[in-house]
Amino acid sequence: MMPPALQIILAALLDQLCGDPRWLPHPVRLIGSAGNGLENLFRKTGLPLQAAGILTLFLLLALSGGTVLLLLYGAQCLHPLAAAVMAILILYTTIAARDLASHSRAVYDALQARDLAEARRRVGMIVGRDTDQLSEEEVARAAVESVAESMVDGVCAPIFYAFIGGPAAAMLYKTINTADSMFGYKNNRYREFGWAAARLDDLANFIPARITGLLVPLAALLLRLDAGSSWRIFWRDRKKHSSPNSGHGEAAVAGALGIRLGGGSIYFGRLVTKPTIGDARQPTAAGHILAANRLMLLTMWLTLLLLSSFSLFFF
Repeated sequence: MMPPALQIILAALLDQLCGDPRWLPHPVRLIGSAGNGLENLFRKTGLPLQAAGILTLFLLLALSGGTVLLLLYGAQCLHPLAAAVMAILILYTTIAARDLASHSRAVYDALQARDLAEARRRVGMIVGRDTDQLSEEEVARAAVESVAESMVDGVCAPIFYAFIGGPAAAMLYKTINTADSMFGYKNNRYREFGWAAARLDDLANFIPARITGLLVPLAALLLRLDAGSSWRIFWRDRKKHSSPNSGHGEAAVAGALGIRLGGGSIYFGRLVTKPTIGDARQPTAAGHILAANRLMLLTMWLTLLLLSSFSLFFF
């Protein structure tokens, strides 16, 4: 039997080697398609919107978790090695470190080429705000914020749940996160329907977000960034974010880089002013995108090391 910790480490390595091949039907895209179908189905039933959203989420979780268990069972029937390979492949699809780094690096490349229009377009692919009027500094800030926030739900949280319950748990987490990204909006259409998805996503990210925030200062120390400020800003600003979880990683990254995140952004033509996180010791620049990527990747490996050690000593 291949140890589960080794399976997770190999999955992380596979993500670094391959990323997300666009020609493969990625599970998140399949979950999204299923979510759209279930939403349309339950909205037509006449059920209260909150109940319809709960049923949609429950069936999505049952479909994704059940599919993973069936795949693992089928592989195990063939051979234990086939089951291990299947587990690694499933785990690999839940980790998005390389894609996160690649998309943000594309923004950096456009800024370095002095192509602000292309940088705006590229950052618009990874953030929800309006990007067509952003300055160079605002583009860089948006990219850094995306990396800092996504290192939890795209990297560290799937790894955490992989250690807790294997491929099925990691995929259930990705289902919750995908459902929140689809339905967790505070607007008239989704305020009631997406209530369950948003609350469950908050709960699922509670521990991983705090582990991430605590490990970023260590990553900053190893990378010779400002670990002291990372630790200080983490404790000072981590609760400023509107999300109960997103501020932890953002605060630690902002402190490590000596920049300020948050502030005003335009969403669907409306100015939304968020609390600021970090101290603006310097303007946010393209180079901070690469530094944020390095922090994200090293934090991933520190998470793997921590959880692997924990599983070795306690299980």
